[in-house]
Amino acid sequence: MFNKDRWIEILEALTANKFRTFLTAFGVFWGITILVLLLALTNGLKNGVEAGFSDFATNSMFTWVQRTSIPYKGLPKGRRFNYKLEDVDAIKAEFPELKYVSPRNSLGGYRGGNNVTRGTKIGAFQIYGDYPEFINQLPMDILQGRFVSYSDINAKRKTCVIGVDVVRSLYDKEEDVIGSYIKINGVNFMVVGTFKNPNSQGDKEEEANTIYIPFTTFSQAFNYGDRVSWMAITAHDNYNITNIKDRVFSFLKTRHTVHPNDERAFGHRDISEQFAKVNGLFSILTVVGYFVGTLILMSGIIGISNIMLIVVKERTKEIGVRRALGATPWSIKAQILQESLILTILSGMVGVAFAGGVIWIMNYVLTTSGPIENFANPSVGMPVVFTALTILVVSGVLAGLIPANSATKMKPVDALRIE
Repeated sequence: MFNKDRWIEILEALTANKFRTFLTAFGVFWGITILVLLLALTNGLKNGVEAGFSDFATNSMFTWVQRTSIPYKGLPKGRRFNYKLEDVDAIKAEFPELKYVSPRNSLGGYRGGNNVTRGTKIGAFQIYGDYPEFINQLPMDILQGRFVSYSDINAKRKTCVIGVDVVRSLYDKEEDVIGSYIKINGVNFMVVGTFKNPNSQGDKEEEANTIYIPFTTFSQAFNYGDRVSWMAITAHDNYNITNIKDRVFSFLKTRHTVHPNDERAFGHRDISEQFAKVNGLFSILTVVGYFVGTLILMSGIIGISNIMLIVVKERTKEIGVRRALGATPWSIKAQILQESLILTILSGMVGVAFAGGVIWIMNYVLTTSGPIENFANPSVGMPVVFTALTILVVSGVLAGLIPANSATKMKPVDALRIE
């Protein structure tokens, strides 16, 4: 029940020594501020790193061939071999858990020799031969036109999709790109689309300097035949590529006469496994953030508890008078606990609000000045705020518990004798 006199008394007690109350509250304010900011910064790092993974379907892996490391069935160690188009079809037939199996070929490089020309302009770009489903494995924003289609694949059309930096290098401003022609290693290709990577985090120079052409056209124009440089493999959502890849490699070892224990014959990059490791790391960082923030907060709570002990000492005679007039031990204890709770919660909520303001400023700076690599959108959700509230309430009770018990242990006669 609301007791006006009780609240006036609590307010008078807290404002009797304003500077002392301020210093005491500052410990809790600073502790909760650090806690919220640590969690926000952890989320910012997590969002930034996850943005790097947004370049790929995270339930994917890339695989390529390397030299064998174990002799097998009369074949020597160090043997070279290649993936073939037949491998792609065989994997699709053998593993229904896989959603996409995309063969890929490439040549050139954005740091390599000049391999693309348009009129008098030349440039060095990465050229990939791909199938249409690859856009689902490596998401990209199509700015104009379209991506490679199956009609391009079937007809072996000399079409291409070019990155934004290719456009900047080979075209003047306001110049029409779609329908124009560029030469790749002396072969004419018609531009049917332009793209950019949707993730603006980090160094995306290679992606922006990329040209995609139909896989079949690539094989024919650059004499690759049925050779496949590597494959991008994505599992269905209800399967994990990490759990499937060993069976895929065993299947490929059988097809290419590779020793079952040869772990070096096939190279791979498991995006799902890397993503899981990153999530595990940030889960640990979140726990560390809570631990460190709570420790800092507890130092403020200890300060409140000490001050409340001093307050109880200063009000010994008052407590004795109240006890002599019939106040119950619980009413004395409730008042001390209320004072501790109010001081803790008010200072804590100011800390949460202050931390929210700092987080808003950080996001504003990131928005206006541009993204920072591996850091994006530092924030905390409502569960963090509710957790902070819970910590504050529990801390407030703990801070007032010892002083409250100390106050109720006094005998009225002894309290009245104290000068």
